[in-house]
Amino acid sequence: MKRIFGMALGVTLSLSASVATAQTAASCPAGLDPVAQCYKGQDANGAFYWIAMPKQWNHTLIMHSHGGPRLSAITQESNIEDLQRFAVTVRQGYAWAGSTYRRPGYGVRMAAEDTENLRQIFVARFGQPARSILHGQSWGGNVAAKGIELYGKQYDGMVLTNGMLGGGSLNYLHRADLRAVYQYYCGNHPRPDEPQYPLWMGLPLDSTMKSKELAARVNECTGVALPAASRTAQQQRNLDDILGVIRIPERTLVSHLNWATFTFRDLVQRVLGGRNPFSNRGVVYHGSHDDAALNRGVQRFDADPQAVADLAHDSDMAGTLNVPAISLHAIDDPTALVEYESEYRNLLRQAGHGDKLVQVFSDEHDHSKLADAEYAAVFDSLSAWIDKGKKPTPDSIAADCVKQSQQFGGGCHIKTGFVPQSLFSRVNPRK
Repeated sequence: MKRIFGMALGVTLSLSASVATAQTAASCPAGLDPVAQCYKGQDANGAFYWIAMPKQWNHTLIMHSHGGPRLSAITQESNIEDLQRFAVTVRQGYAWAGSTYRRPGYGVRMAAEDTENLRQIFVARFGQPARSILHGQSWGGNVAAKGIELYGKQYDGMVLTNGMLGGGSLNYLHRADLRAVYQYYCGNHPRPDEPQYPLWMGLPLDSTMKSKELAARVNECTGVALPAASRTAQQQRNLDDILGVIRIPERTLVSHLNWATFTFRDLVQRVLGGRNPFSNRGVVYHGSHDDAALNRGVQRFDADPQAVADLAHDSDMAGTLNVPAISLHAIDDPTALVEYESEYRNLLRQAGHGDKLVQVFSDEHDHSKLADAEYAAVFDSLSAWIDKGKKPTPDSIAADCVKQSQQFGGGCHIKTGFVPQSLFSRVNPRK
């Protein structure tokens, strides 16, 4: 019998570049027309893609795995923002290719397969690059780290930027806790007069709730969209309690609840067939004004073992890394916790591949976009590592970043000497 998870993800489809529709030349985004020719197309599985080929190509290909998972319908324009965000690499002379993936929603193996499909399309059209680098941003970091284990023979190196590197089993635990803690204090997601459902479900499939309504409910309970002086005493207390227990920035409370609502609905109900991969049984929540009351009253749920296994099969890494890799992560990333880096580092060390990873950190406060000079330094440092066999250090990457900032701007914010702690030192309830 086939695994339900594999069937839902559609990962049994064969890789094929030959039946893809032809590329169409297109105007490049981000003002890249003077330095590159861009192409757009759609692969045999329905994934749209963009390719940017520098007019002075350095014969290195960057295969980009985007973040998300995005839930809106895919179109040809869905990943233009990814090319815009990393346009600096094209200006450096790297070819860039990125897929939308074949459908919205969760599926790490699916996304990794679609990235590999596009690599084959690129090779069929432009020939074999001298080097190929796999790049994952945000959730795409999970896709790339999994993809390097599945298709590593096709790559010479990997870059991870603000990656969700805990794998599916760890990436979402604090968001499952957030749903439970939020509901204890706010009681409006769902409201008492609405159909009740287990919180790990995210939302019922037939729910018509949109992100704006969710944001309004969060503001109703916590006043998070209001200046602190305009919040009621109860709103401020609710907000303090939620953030005291679930250690995420105030500015991203709504975003994390969005993932714990709409992404959970997609992951749990469409991908895992309605089975729950999360558990908070036995978790002792602390950091509120009354921890005893919180732990007595919070909703508890137990994971389904098959759902746990299926999620791990799709998105957890084994620690296999046979190519040089550099990760860049903002220390104050409000979305993909910097502590994910410690989990990936320890996994690689346990598997005997820790020497293949160099981690660098910046003191920026953003998730989706870091300084161009930092990206330029990371990709050039990795290329030199591949070509010359000399492993870079955070100090050498920081020094190169200073040089790159003279051309690409944005400053250089790499902070050497930083070592991320365990994820469970940050995810307070599971400490």
